Amino acid sequence: MTRPVTRFCLVRHGETNWNREYRLQGHTDIPLNATGQEQAGQLAQAFRADHPFQALYVSDLIRTRQTAAPLLAKLRLSAHYTPQLRERHMGALQGLTYTEAAERIPQVYQRHQARDPDYDLEGGESLHRFSARILDGLADIAARHPGQDVLIVTHGGVLDIMYRAATSKPLQDKRDFSIPNAALNWLDYQDGGWTLRRWADESHLSGSLDEIQ
Repeated sequence: MTRPVTRFCLVRHGETNWNREYRLQGHTDIPLNATGQEQAGQLAQAFRADHPFQALYVSDLIRTRQTAAPLLAKLRLSAHYTPQLRERHMGALQGLTYTEAAERIPQVYQRHQARDPDYDLEGGESLHRFSARILDGLADIAARHPGQDVLIVTHGGVLDIMYRAATSKPLQDKRDFSIPNAALNWLDYQDGGWTLRRWADESHLSGSLDEIQ
């Protein structure tokens, strides 16, 4: 029996100072900067108050919680905060800029840049493990909301995984698509499969940074 389509809108959090510095955040709990707060307000204005979202799920880190805050009143929804939607744990790279990582731990940085899918970044998550966490989590959300519209506020790495799932792009391939802060990304889920509808819609924003890898 074919299950109804669950329609997702996935949003990366607004800008942080660490985004501006090209510093790897991972699970580090960094708040939005002033630009990120402005983007959160612009994000809320992107939706009509009567948009038919039936649920809102948010990573439990502060940058996603702050991004979602203006949506709660606008859409009259309560948020489900969950660690399953967190960014990839970046292991030894967490807290370093890309330049610092290349200089201090070049062997870890090089394997990260090569997108070795089995490498855990010395205490973090491998791409395979991260992908399984995200895909299992969103499939579980879809099972709870068959035929409904669901809004997700999460992280750039999560969006990278979802784009690949919807387009059959391998984890180890270099990214060739954008993941701007606070942009709208629309995907459908049905019977275990993902379909990409629209990606990186920034029409509501005054400008945002792409996710750096």
